[in-house]
Amino acid sequence: MMKLGDAPVRLALLGCGVVGSQVARLVLEQAGDLQARVGRPLELVGIGVRQVRERPGIDPSLFTTDLAGLVERDDVDVVVELIGGIHPAQELVLAAIQSGKSVVTANKALLAEHGPEIYHAARLSDVDVFYEAAVAGAIPIIRPLRESLVGDAVTAVKGIVNGTTNYILDQMHTHGVSFASALAEAQELGYAEADPTADVEGHDAAAKAAILASLAFHTRVRLSDVACEGITAVTTDDIAAAESMRCVIKLLANCSVSPDGTLAVGVAPTMVPVEHPLASIHGAYNAVFVESVNAGRLMFMGPGAGGSPTASAVLGDVVTAARNRVRGVAGPGESAYTSPGITDPALVVSAYYLAMTVRDEPGVLARVAEAMARRGMSIATVRQEQTDGEDATARLGITTHRAQDGDVRAVVAELLEGGDVQGEVRVLRVEGA
Repeated sequence: MMKLGDAPVRLALLGCGVVGSQVARLVLEQAGDLQARVGRPLELVGIGVRQVRERPGIDPSLFTTDLAGLVERDDVDVVVELIGGIHPAQELVLAAIQSGKSVVTANKALLAEHGPEIYHAARLSDVDVFYEAAVAGAIPIIRPLRESLVGDAVTAVKGIVNGTTNYILDQMHTHGVSFASALAEAQELGYAEADPTADVEGHDAAAKAAILASLAFHTRVRLSDVACEGITAVTTDDIAAAESMRCVIKLLANCSVSPDGTLAVGVAPTMVPVEHPLASIHGAYNAVFVESVNAGRLMFMGPGAGGSPTASAVLGDVVTAARNRVRGVAGPGESAYTSPGITDPALVVSAYYLAMTVRDEPGVLARVAEAMARRGMSIATVRQEQTDGEDATARLGITTHRAQDGDVRAVVAELLEGGDVQGEVRVLRVEGA
């Protein structure tokens, strides 16, 4: 990478939506402060958009629909990619890197699917790829994992990394509303998209979990490696059961080292004890909890979405990339020197909560316990309530000690075949039990 001498650091911005427009505004409004921090002026030389239209406070001459031409211009040093998705973002990012530009992106889907290819290209071109805003909005978690904790051994990374789902679950807990009602309110407030599938089905959180696991454990974890369960099946009964156990339900991304040394990486609605720091994260906020051998337990919390918070993280990366261009160096690249493999989903260990409606007669609980014992599972707590209706049934809630997921699923299948259980068996993980 060549030093820039006394020349300004020139930026090309791809995308000018909620986040992109805030990045452009901050670059233009804070020019003096940014110059002092970088050591050279930051100059916005072009903005690539799908359709040119007026954006208040931004020079119309900056806009272009030729995104491919913009990233290959000789007068561009850093490309900021904020268009999202895989295509054409992948092609544009690789073209920028291959033409010697550093890249700042907030594109978690792209990095989860094609991160290794992008990092390899950056290493060959001796340029930076920074992506602090890709995982948890304004929360600084990428750089701590990439740099601050690189001398430690991380054993687990757990977090609330999707603000939409956290808002929905928080509303269900605090106001007793249904999932559908909480989702509708989230959409009205702008926390959820018109099509909320990526959020509520856990896909967004799964992409972020892949990135976090790759960084924390110095390996390559792809989106396809992440076990994923969303929150669409969470009911008010689940919420009530969690509260009776002094827990709240959170959609957790959980990345940890299994007993056999492989990595368990997944996203699932999880009962979190109220004493756990993650239980106190309300609204659309995000939080990431890190456990390591020497530093111990650390938590990072803050706004997980929104134009200004995300733009703050993007601009921090821009300043770092610009400083490196001025000095003629590149920052740390991909650290993927291990290949521990991904834990077989059936072997993932956790405590579980099982809820079911059973016939209210002698011997049922004993048969449930026997089915669990045959799989080496033990019961931690049992709660039983009579159900309303003419049939003699009871609602049974069982918390297990730590068990393998495959054993839990096998017990559920056996119970459903045995005739004692009416309807489905609801299964939720329990954190820290």
